[in-house]
Amino acid sequence: MIDYDEEAGAYDATRGGEARAAAAADAVLGLIPETTGRLLDIACGTGIVTRRLAAARPGTRVTGADLAQGMTRLAAARLPGAVVRADSRRLPFPDGTFDAVTSVWLLHLLRDAADADRVVAECARVLRPGGVYVTTVDKAAAHDVGSDIDAVLAPRPRRPARDAADVVAAHAARHGLHPAGRASFPSLGQGRSPRGTIADLRRGWFTLLPPGDPLTERFAERLAALPDQERPRADPCFSVRAFRKPPAG
Repeated sequence: MIDYDEEAGAYDATRGGEARAAAAADAVLGLIPETTGRLLDIACGTGIVTRRLAAARPGTRVTGADLAQGMTRLAAARLPGAVVRADSRRLPFPDGTFDAVTSVWLLHLLRDAADADRVVAECARVLRPGGVYVTTVDKAAAHDVGSDIDAVLAPRPRRPARDAADVVAAHAARHGLHPAGRASFPSLGQGRSPRGTIADLRRGWFTLLPPGDPLTERFAERLAALPDQERPRADPCFSVRAFRKPPAG
């Protein structure tokens, strides 16, 4: 599991930076009504997307929340007075507080289906009737772009996708949220190269294999044999889904 307190300082630079944040914010905003009064961005990380949500909607009161202290410290510098440290499974807000709740690249990180369900339940709880929950889905699948890297890694053992679109839709339905739209956006500069993938694989990313596992090294050897070791393959295209809480009455 990634330590996001340790990752905070380098997070933006290694995750597509402002270009990815801009694309993500545009996709999310396209699913949120212009009349939104209060918006909560859970797992806001460094606030790089949250800041853009706030800037694009000056009439909306935007709050960011994240569990990692290192992340909230950076986010608070971008949105002074608008960031709280909170566990998305137990949000410190009353029922019906927000007109919209967003989560960008959160659900895929959760350790089990129960945690994912709790997060969606909390998002539904703090939404007012008629409010919208917007979340990214299928993050890992987005990186499978049909490249030679994907062919090498195809047999690897994978973690269950906690953010699979159908799974998220089932959580949403269980907590009274109905499908309300979808969007997608490219992540410029996030295509994988063989050399970069080897480094990520050895960190235990996108696989159930622990660092140092013999099978990890066999995959690394096959990746090292691919041509153009530094050349990024195609960029992923991420998916976003929206769910609405029925209006009162």
